[in-house]
Amino acid sequence: MDVVFAYIIDLIIGDPEWYPHPVRLIGKTIEYLDTKLRNIAKSDKAEKTAGFFLCGITVLTTFLTAYLLLYLSNLISTYLKYIINVILIYTCLATKDLAKSANKVYEHLLDGNLMEARKKLSYIVSRDTEKLNAKEISRGVIETVAENISDGIIAPLFYAFIGGAPLALAYKAASTLDSMVGYKNEKYINIGFASAKLDDILNFIPARITGLLVVMASFFAGYDYKNGLKILKRDRLKHESPNSAHGEAAMAGVLNIKLGGLNYYFGKPEIKLQLGDGENEIEIEHIKDSIKLMYVTSFLGLIMFFIIKILIINWRYIL
Repeated sequence: MDVVFAYIIDLIIGDPEWYPHPVRLIGKTIEYLDTKLRNIAKSDKAEKTAGFFLCGITVLTTFLTAYLLLYLSNLISTYLKYIINVILIYTCLATKDLAKSANKVYEHLLDGNLMEARKKLSYIVSRDTEKLNAKEISRGVIETVAENISDGIIAPLFYAFIGGAPLALAYKAASTLDSMVGYKNEKYINIGFASAKLDDILNFIPARITGLLVVMASFFAGYDYKNGLKILKRDRLKHESPNSAHGEAAMAGVLNIKLGGLNYYFGKPEIKLQLGDGENEIEIEHIKDSIKLMYVTSFLGLIMFFIIKILIINWRYIL
């Protein structure tokens, strides 16, 4: 029930700005280690080796810190351990915060304020946003919601059910590493190699679960689940990343829109293959649709993982 309570807390209060969020601490640790290791590594090979240390130290330290905190709290009280476990898992989830960020962009688009919409979008995507029009901004929001259903909700739930807060936070550390250093540009191609690969490995199962859950969510929410399944099967591997297209392909299918296309990163153009057939043109209201599907998908994921864990715990009595 600890994961269930953590999920409910996230739905209620989200991620308050004043809260000393563990991911922010992880981010500062990554920045510190990145700087120190770069000062040591003087060649491409040394940078790649340093990247393995950066990845290993960050993830292992995060896991052990959470594990030690729970161990020490258990010496005081099992109830205290339970409460801390719930709180730590809650910090790994981003359901309300993702919806809140997407809604901020939506509200500015609704008001016709493209400048503010671009600014708010830049907080949640890595692409350049300065010259995007309303349709491109809407696409950016929908794509980041679809991708982060896995990274920010389903994957943390998956690892929390398996290994509680330590494993969920270790996953968040790996995900944060990928978002900070996992780029293939000149600066990060070597030192970010290990982080990018670990993120691919950890997201392999959750991403595929997410794609199927989005299709299931579309059935309950009244969207085109048949087309969603068709596009998921056809387009799920179109991105260079083995995982990122699953949620986006399913979202494109159930909404009957096109995702992917031309984006700019650090001023350089990058074309991603098209996901979906796009019978409908992307509109501002599709942002609301993606948020609705995100909520339903997260709830279905919680229920599914909870049932599976109950079955595993009680399998001896069932057989």
